[in-house]
Amino acid sequence: SGLKSVLAFGAYALAAAALALIPFVSAALGALPVIAALRGQGTLFSSWPVLLWAVPAAAVVWFLSNMALTAAVVRLLGLGLREGHYRVRSFTGWRVWATERVLDMARDLLFPLYASLFTPVWLRLLGAKVGRNVEASTVLLLPSMTTVGDGAFLADDTMIASYELGGGWMRIAPAKIGKRAFLGNSGMTGAGRSVPKNSLVAVLSATPAKAKSGTSWLGSPPVRLRRARMEADQSLTYDPPLRLKIYRSCWELCRAVPVILTAAIAVALLAVLDWVAGTAGYAAAAVLGAPVVLAAGAVAAASSVAAKWLLVGKIDAREHPLWSSFIWRNEVVDTFIEMVTAPWFARAAAGTPALVWWLRGLGAKIGSGAWCESYWLPEADLVTLGENSTVNRGCVIQTHLFHDRVMSIDTVTLEAGATMGPHGVILPAARIGAGGTVGPASLVMRGETVPAASYWIGNPVSPWTSPAAAVPAREAQPQ
Repeated sequence: SGLKSVLAFGAYALAAAALALIPFVSAALGALPVIAALRGQGTLFSSWPVLLWAVPAAAVVWFLSNMALTAAVVRLLGLGLREGHYRVRSFTGWRVWATERVLDMARDLLFPLYASLFTPVWLRLLGAKVGRNVEASTVLLLPSMTTVGDGAFLADDTMIASYELGGGWMRIAPAKIGKRAFLGNSGMTGAGRSVPKNSLVAVLSATPAKAKSGTSWLGSPPVRLRRARMEADQSLTYDPPLRLKIYRSCWELCRAVPVILTAAIAVALLAVLDWVAGTAGYAAAAVLGAPVVLAAGAVAAASSVAAKWLLVGKIDAREHPLWSSFIWRNEVVDTFIEMVTAPWFARAAAGTPALVWWLRGLGAKIGSGAWCESYWLPEADLVTLGENSTVNRGCVIQTHLFHDRVMSIDTVTLEAGATMGPHGVILPAARIGAGGTVGPASLVMRGETVPAASYWIGNPVSPWTSPAAAVPAREAQPQ
């Protein structure tokens, strides 16, 4: 058993290293058009005219290579997977673990594919069974175990057919999202579970073991949620005309622009350092490396601010049906943030004044002394962070929700000295009073107010009586 443990550890370590090479292999392939363009030219810095066509070509090759490598690896890992219990340190356990690692990485590398008309096609390429008219965002799934019915909606960061661990064993089993079912942001449908047709699993919630069609659920463990259905024009939600599909496709093609821009920043960075090394020596290039990278980060941050104000302008609290240009334009801005600003600036700037300045540039109202470790402030115009407030790492200040394929946007406010714990979520029209604290991995419901100078925790939040325990969550309120 000792030898098996060593071999298993080695397999996981080697797999982690090998899978991490995917973006680097893609980058090497993407560099080929640039290398070909520079053949017979001068320095990288002086060859900018040929780079005008080489960089877009490199971006396309890089992106398509990431797609091909990801799909091929996931397909290979999924061959022959069957429902059952397996040791974590087994070949099957290793394959399931590796599949989720690859797809987790793909959500960053291939962000423009998600929340688009192409997403269902992409999920099918990975091996999932996906019906017609499905809307899916950055879903993490075990493709060979996943079925998604016609008209289903998978919101940001959902998880489907995720493995269950216990006592050194792993359980995998099929999971299904029924017709016109909704799985909310960070919602989970575990192994062997199903979201019935026309049902809803809310934000940061788990799918119950058994449920009837048309029911709604909130929390982990889930409790029944009462909700009213929203009436909307079907041609703007479930049954759009061809002209809207073409219009949406055109906007989604614009997501290629930030992909090209992030490649251009990388090439420009190398060009500047190459020029410095050629004129002042490699020591000077090493010394100036940090300022040059900081300048690249500033360009990346400015790009998303410019895109936001040019494409969507000031955002107000209101509703937008799924098939409306605001949503498509807003997704282009999100692609700028995730593909350009996040890798070059936002992730490194977490918890710094620079991140706060950038968020203010997007429209957020942030008081002095605020500490913010998360850049996930969608519709930043509607976010208010009071003086000395705190937003910890992994938090989502969620200013919008989709309800029956209608996007409802509203304000979120943290008053002076308020705190959101790590990986917490606060929903639209919610507020944390002055000095109020919400614990880690907690959910503040839509329209709720956390009283000033009080402590709350849980999903949904309830009074936090001590750091070690909390009162059980109350019954979910109507939404």
